[in-house]
Amino acid sequence: MVFEANRLVNGDSEMSFQKQRRGISRNGISGKHKNLGSNGTGASCSNDEISGDEDILTVHARDVDDNMDVEISPDVVVSRKTRQREMTFQDMYNNQDLFDDDDDDSDWEPLQKRIDVMKWFCTNCTMVNLNDVVHCEICGEHKESGILRHGFFASPFSQDAGSPEVETEVKGRNKDTRVKHSSSNSCTAVGFDERMLLHSEVEMKSHPHPERPDRLRAIAASLATAGIFPGRCYPIPAREITQQELQMVHSLEHVQAVELTSHIFSSYFTPDTYANEHSACAARLAAGLCADLASAIFSGCAKNGFALVRPPGHHAGIKQAMGFCLHNNAAVAALAAQAAGAKKVLIVDWDVHHGNGTQEIFEQNKSVLYISLHRHEGGKFYPGTGAVDEIGTNGAAGYCVNIPWSRGGIGDNDYIFAFQHVVLPIAAEFAPDFTIISAGFDAARGDPLGCCDVRTYPFTLTMLLQVTPAGYAQMTHMLYTLSGGKLLVILEGGYNLRSISSSATAVIKVLLGESTGFELGNTVPSKAGLQTVLEVVKIQMQIWSSLKSIFAKLQLKWEEYCSENKKEQIKKRRRTEAPIWWKWGRKSLLYHLLSGNLRVKRSTAAD
Repeated sequence: MVFEANRLVNGDSEMSFQKQRRGISRNGISGKHKNLGSNGTGASCSNDEISGDEDILTVHARDVDDNMDVEISPDVVVSRKTRQREMTFQDMYNNQDLFDDDDDDSDWEPLQKRIDVMKWFCTNCTMVNLNDVVHCEICGEHKESGILRHGFFASPFSQDAGSPEVETEVKGRNKDTRVKHSSSNSCTAVGFDERMLLHSEVEMKSHPHPERPDRLRAIAASLATAGIFPGRCYPIPAREITQQELQMVHSLEHVQAVELTSHIFSSYFTPDTYANEHSACAARLAAGLCADLASAIFSGCAKNGFALVRPPGHHAGIKQAMGFCLHNNAAVAALAAQAAGAKKVLIVDWDVHHGNGTQEIFEQNKSVLYISLHRHEGGKFYPGTGAVDEIGTNGAAGYCVNIPWSRGGIGDNDYIFAFQHVVLPIAAEFAPDFTIISAGFDAARGDPLGCCDVRTYPFTLTMLLQVTPAGYAQMTHMLYTLSGGKLLVILEGGYNLRSISSSATAVIKVLLGESTGFELGNTVPSKAGLQTVLEVVKIQMQIWSSLKSIFAKLQLKWEEYCSENKKEQIKKRRRTEAPIWWKWGRKSLLYHLLSGNLRVKRSTAAD
């Protein structure tokens, strides 16, 4: 049986992000396109939704090589399971249809001629803007910002015209770093290869895909401007991971499904997880760089390292690609470290989204401790996994530690507080030989998917707390003391270019031995942060004995907080209460109304 796919007619394409946000066929792909499962077999796909454990790779038929036939075993059947709604990253985009002129609910059309509204997409955050504005309405970045040339050092308020001030600053900084480089012999390694920039979405939907090549460009430009890389850090040679190494983490069917995309011009594993003909190579390079960095660091060839790689990996599970992730880079690095001699590996994942793939891979493994701090909101935040009671299975209870924030707006103090009372005590008791950070920077300011500090309604900003570059640097510093400094940082998510480039630079400076610029002092968490940490400690102290004394202190702190909050509420109530002498005077009626002792009965039609 030969795989066939219908050609696109009249510009038909896969469902756009815009339609996804409106809830149209979120799990399936609209149209009569064919699909490939993770086993490489063909399966027809209509407007029905597809869900389940199979990898679904949606293919544009016009993109398949003309001489390519995919043989299908007659005994293989791809089942269509019960329909269920699956969240995607694009579901989390809010208020992006403000300028859509395609849909008009009005029946009155006074003009027959179509009026095109000129738009431009912000380089920094990808958000759409009208052509008559110069600065992005969401993040404030200039329409022609120089962020891809100078990184976060470029001014967000002016057009890039060479920026002589920045150029002067760069020369001075590079001069200083050359001296430091010659004296320190730079033992921090960076993994990067330009071929990973070729992984991109072929056909833009309603707006640019957030996981785009510019993410690496902005970070690389920032490091170059700061004289860090090239300069104080040295590169490691790029290598594509082998199929045998990938099969230590993923199923053979998954590996083959990703490899198949190299023969296809444009394809999708999920509505938001794309691939082009270069994606498989980019994913192999990313995984290979992470594996080699882990081996080099553990063997002593490098003191520590930063993997500047994409596509990201922590959502990729044993059998499926999802959430922009194809191969799980952190999992590959962990096993590479163990192959080099590490007995116990710690993975700390501070991406704002839970690393469901990493948890799935190691949830039965006591030699790898996975700790994730992420936004959860009772399972309503993508990907919906990572609840506090997900602690590991089959004798590995306690080796998955989830710190699920109940809301957005969790900032530096909450993360540092969780590190002090959960992450570091458990990590110290685990005593890892090697530490990996899955470093997503999407809890930072202005991230369009993390949504931790900016709410748009339309064109209004509500500033909340967020994790700052100094906060990320401090967390890196706190983990640096573990494993004798054998630390590998791997880039995961983060989609605001200014935030991810400044945060990544701050983290690498810590790896180079610089101070964090963060003053700990008395770290006071928010009410939501304290409550989450208390819930985690209550569950995990059954496995990790070091948490028992911490639980008693946190419980006392929570009781004090509730007592203070109750006193504050009483004070507010007293401010609104009527004076007691009103009770017997001419204002007695008003007194009873304010005191709640008298209620006005409203008449109804039935009365």
